[in-house]
Amino acid sequence: MARKVGIYTRISRDDEGDALGVARQRQDCERLTDLRSWQAVKVYEDNDVSAFKRNVVRDEFELMLKDLRAGLIDGIVAYDLDRLARQPRDLERLIEIYDDRPRLEFATVTNDVNIGKPDGRTMARIMVAFANKSSHDTSRRIKRKHLELAQQGKDSGGPAPYGWRKDDRTKVDPVASKAIRDAQREVLAGVRIGTIRTRWQEQGLGNPREGTKRMAHHHVEQILTNPRLVGYRTYHGEVLHGEDGQPVMGEWDPINTLEEWEAICAALAERKRQQPGKSLARKYLLSGIARCGLCKTKIRGQNNRRWTPESKAARFTYQCSVVNGGCGKVGRVGEPVDRLIAQLVLEEQRNRASVTAVPTEQRWSRESELDQVNAEIAQLVEAERTKQITVTTLLQLLPAKERARESLKLERARFYKDRKQAEAKGDTANLTADEFFSLPIERQQEIVLHSLSAVLIHPAGRGKRKFDPALIEPVWR
Repeated sequence: MARKVGIYTRISRDDEGDALGVARQRQDCERLTDLRSWQAVKVYEDNDVSAFKRNVVRDEFELMLKDLRAGLIDGIVAYDLDRLARQPRDLERLIEIYDDRPRLEFATVTNDVNIGKPDGRTMARIMVAFANKSSHDTSRRIKRKHLELAQQGKDSGGPAPYGWRKDDRTKVDPVASKAIRDAQREVLAGVRIGTIRTRWQEQGLGNPREGTKRMAHHHVEQILTNPRLVGYRTYHGEVLHGEDGQPVMGEWDPINTLEEWEAICAALAERKRQQPGKSLARKYLLSGIARCGLCKTKIRGQNNRRWTPESKAARFTYQCSVVNGGCGKVGRVGEPVDRLIAQLVLEEQRNRASVTAVPTEQRWSRESELDQVNAEIAQLVEAERTKQITVTTLLQLLPAKERARESLKLERARFYKDRKQAEAKGDTANLTADEFFSLPIERQQEIVLHSLSAVLIHPAGRGKRKFDPALIEPVWR
């Protein structure tokens, strides 16, 4: 009976996506199985997959090892040993299976190494070690080239980041850039990243990865805080600085000003510090705001599961719940309460806006001080380079200057964050009720909480009654 073997094919990069490289390997391996009178029962194909990178899982390679260990195949045929393994640990996993099953077959097209034999295993270990060194050397040269490109402010290739045109990475995509700026304003106004992610997913924004059903939270956050937005060149995820201590500027059009970018970064960092791991999701306008008029416990919104668009029943209610420590004696249909509170809040904010002028064109007052510190750092570095001072002197003087610079940059980021947040939250004077309810629920709550600290809902008595606004008591700030 012919021995049943598996064919393994792999190529590290397939930029065109046509899989021609693995197809050629497969043809040569099939020819070899015919010469050996073996039967090829399955092809394990890892196309466009690295065998050198430690964080990459080769799904077909893992399946092949599993089938080999289970006895579903009697051996392996590959084009070359380095197609199978470029990390010694992967080779050792394979050798361990051949130790347990000595009658397994092994063959490659390009050489005569057989890991089923002791001499072949020794030679395989040597070959994989050299292949691993070759990959390390290539990786080192590529990293050095990417660093050189980064220092020059040039792109290092790859797909265009979201916000820039796919056919020209240096030019801004007007649709994507508008989505980014709108999302940033929403975050500054209090909207959750999760709300933006859901909307982007529905609208096809954000370049979600192919095959994913839900865009990752961190993917949206990275888009909104990418240093590239302000023109900064990064290297390994960090902003790259030149010899003068200033960030290296990339050769592309920016989307944000420095003030806008620092504001959104500071806002998200502050949110993580204040509410680590806490969900800010809300379903109802007065969640966490409405309180029972009798026991003063927070009232929760309750969805009516029997509600349909055609029915006259309430879609949801605000109910004082015994489960949450309340008296359970107060409840009210939700929509009329929401409309009343929205009307009162918008009217109050229009009246306030008519008598309050908020300056919008403000600059951080210590910008010249930060410029001076940057200049002093650059002078120290230049003095050491020209041998005017020693390295020891430089390292004694530099840390204090760097601490002063980082402190000033943090102060600047907070200043612009507060200003941009005030701009994003304060633009509500001309909102209509329909526009208000079209906003994300977090934004609606921010507007309400700008004017109210709580809403007391008083009992209406027994029986079916008409909605009485007098029983809804707003507590103004």
